[in-house]
Amino acid sequence: MLLKQRGWTAALVVGIGALCAGLLWIDAHWPASVTSGGVPPAFSLEGAASPPVFVRPLQQLFKLVVAAIIGLLVTAVHRRYPSDKPLTRSLAQAQILLCVAGSLMMVIIDGSLARAFGVVGAASIIRFRTPVEDPKDTTILFLLLGLGMACGMGTFAVAGLATTFLCLVLALLGSKVERKPRVLTLEMVSEGAEFPTEYVHRLLSAYQIEFEPCEVEKQENESTVKYEVTLPDPDTPLQTLSDQLMDEKAAALKAVTWKIPKKANKG
Repeated sequence: MLLKQRGWTAALVVGIGALCAGLLWIDAHWPASVTSGGVPPAFSLEGAASPPVFVRPLQQLFKLVVAAIIGLLVTAVHRRYPSDKPLTRSLAQAQILLCVAGSLMMVIIDGSLARAFGVVGAASIIRFRTPVEDPKDTTILFLLLGLGMACGMGTFAVAGLATTFLCLVLALLGSKVERKPRVLTLEMVSEGAEFPTEYVHRLLSAYQIEFEPCEVEKQENESTVKYEVTLPDPDTPLQTLSDQLMDEKAAALKAVTWKIPKKANKG
């Protein structure tokens, strides 16, 4: 597990470094073509009065792709160093899409004041009802919007350096904060009357999870057992663990549910 985490961290570092270097190179060699909508040297045609029609749409698509990559990298670092609460899948996807949305807005506006007012008017119609509880998550969403806008404007050097700086700050903040263990209620339902206690205990111990049975209910065709579990690592992959618990060859479990205890909600 530790080697896997180190390999994932090394891959993130390499990816961020490669992205920053690539954007700096693009900004240095294609300043007029990508930023202002001109033609890259590779597409220039001697004697041609205007660039090929397909070049400009591809340039705008390139900006969206860069914004998506930046969103993916920042979200990966945020997932590696989250706040007190783990990063949910919906919020992670929202971060990536918001970065792309910022880039798309700048591509659509394209220096037009009338388009800018149109985008603002259209955005004001949307109402987001889902609150973001963690101020850190809200700030990252705002920063990703700014990074996407930088991509849409074609300022790739700024976008690359800002992405690298943001990832370094997230890693620094994450490494200095002591993260609290997660306390959950694990409910499992077996297909038969016999519950695979030995397999469940062995698997939970392999993930270094502290557990204590709190409720057992046996019926003729199934058994329901509830555990109070403590996860020392808040990033423990619950979906992977659930799939292993429901492995047909190892255990006959038909349902696995993770819940936040009521006493934890009150606190």
